[in-house]
Amino acid sequence: MKVCAFIDSQNLNLSVRNSLKGKNDREYYTGWKLDFAKFFIYLKDKYKVEKVFIFIGYVAGNEALYTKLQKAGYLLIFKPTLEYKKGNKIIIKGNVDAELVMHTMIEFKKYEKAIIVAGDGDYHCLIELISKLVVL
Repeated sequence: MKVCAFIDSQNLNLSVRNSLKGKNDREYYTGWKLDFAKFFIYLKDKYKVEKVFIFIGYVAGNEALYTKLQKAGYLLIFKPTLEYKKGNKIIIKGNVDAELVMHTMIEFKKYEKAIIVAGDGDYHCLIELISKLVVL
């Protein structure tokens, strides 16, 4: 069975990195830094994934990161980023939702099972659609 994974890199990174706190500032989850190379191996070993697409906003100066991800085996799909000021901070945004949905459907005939890796519900409609067409 051919399995492909589609990863929203920023979404995944922020989901595991940020700690979750509840009432009285009690920490329910301590964030951590994801080792993307080990995560790739995990996907290959556990789910027998043949292709792993990672969707990421392109930021000049991060070429070493992109090379590291490619050497680990990821297929990178870049999104141009936007920069804007919010107060005194410069915000860099590279929302990859549309690209992930589009490539999941472009690749549709090439896999029998899809794994969508994200940290929120933005892909609910995509999952509903492909669950009717293939097994998730």
